[in-house]
Amino acid sequence: MRFALAYGKNNIAGKNIAEDFKKIAFAPQIPVIELKKDGIYSDDLNDKNYPELKGIDFVVIASTHRSEKNFPSLCLHPPGNWRNADLGGHPGKICKTSAFVLKYLFLKLNEFANQAKLNRELDESYNITMEATHHGPLIELPCCFIEVGSNETQWNDRNATKIIAKTIASLQNFNENNGKGYNWIPCIGIGGPHYAPNFNKVQLNPEYAIGHIIQEYAFPITESMLKEAEEKTLEQVKEVLIDWKGCGKSEDRQKMLELLDKFGFKHKRTSGIEK
Repeated sequence: MRFALAYGKNNIAGKNIAEDFKKIAFAPQIPVIELKKDGIYSDDLNDKNYPELKGIDFVVIASTHRSEKNFPSLCLHPPGNWRNADLGGHPGKICKTSAFVLKYLFLKLNEFANQAKLNRELDESYNITMEATHHGPLIELPCCFIEVGSNETQWNDRNATKIIAKTIASLQNFNENNGKGYNWIPCIGIGGPHYAPNFNKVQLNPEYAIGHIIQEYAFPITESMLKEAEEKTLEQVKEVLIDWKGCGKSEDRQKMLELLDKFGFKHKRTSGIEK
């Protein structure tokens, strides 16, 4: 697997991460691409507009993260819109991603962040989290976002951006065996809040690899959502993991279970998984 790093030219955190990556990676074969627009609006991210993407299998988009509560955070998620497209992309369409790449990056992000906190190189207040699938762009290349949040103080925190850069650079080791040799079970996550606390714990479990997450506020679940989630996961989805308490009303849960059975998905509640 060959990967590239992309960032919006006016995106503070993205630029800082790219600068740190160039210092850390020492890998001229890994394209570092400055996008003309912010990442969430870069539907033109392809090898026609960026020839250096020819032969690339996966794109990591480095970016700022914004939240109303301004919590310091290091975030990871695939892009796409389950319903409306309020921040780039297309309504009801999501990007391809890899459950294995997301798990690998999340493990490394936790490892490097926890080391830095232990060494007092990173403030203890930073939360390391996955997010549910959301926002644009809509592109053909498999991809994910990795972000620093949630305000200008964190976007310019070079300790935080170095951890993100180090995490991205670690994909060179994943590349050595092209993701083979991992015995993870590729999964889709359904339910729960946007920052997916239960799925965060499962992603650290040695058994499961979670790709796309359909959060509770996107309910009710539809056939098109499940079809998108399955088709846009590079690995063959083996199970659907359910955050049961975060699955809306009883009628929403019943409809979800009926659709999962119709699609033939094995499913399991997160409460029954060792964390």
